[in-house]
Amino acid sequence: MKRIVIRYRAKPEMADRNAELIAAVFAELKAAQPKGLRYLSLRLEDDTFIHVVESAADDGSSVLPKLAAFQAFQNGIRERCAEPPVPKGATVVGNYHMLGET
Repeated sequence: MKRIVIRYRAKPEMADRNAELIAAVFAELKAAQPKGLRYLSLRLEDDTFIHVVESAADDGSSVLPKLAAFQAFQNGIRERCAEPPVPKGATVVGNYHMLGET
């Protein structure tokens, strides 16, 4: 299992569009219901976005990049950002009903 946390800040004028693109990813995930993937996205009040992605695959691979909506989200991400995305591996230190029980 692999967990990644990605953090970036959108330009204020692009934050709503960024959120719309993320919502489309979740709509596609809801329709496709891929196994072995957990995904959470948060928007903070300063237009910082945080994505938490968990893949059950031993090699950390994920179906997420293969989704059309995710590809649309990725297209132009740097132009929408005031601070670029920074992905970091993450380990759960504590979890109370937020993530699936592991």
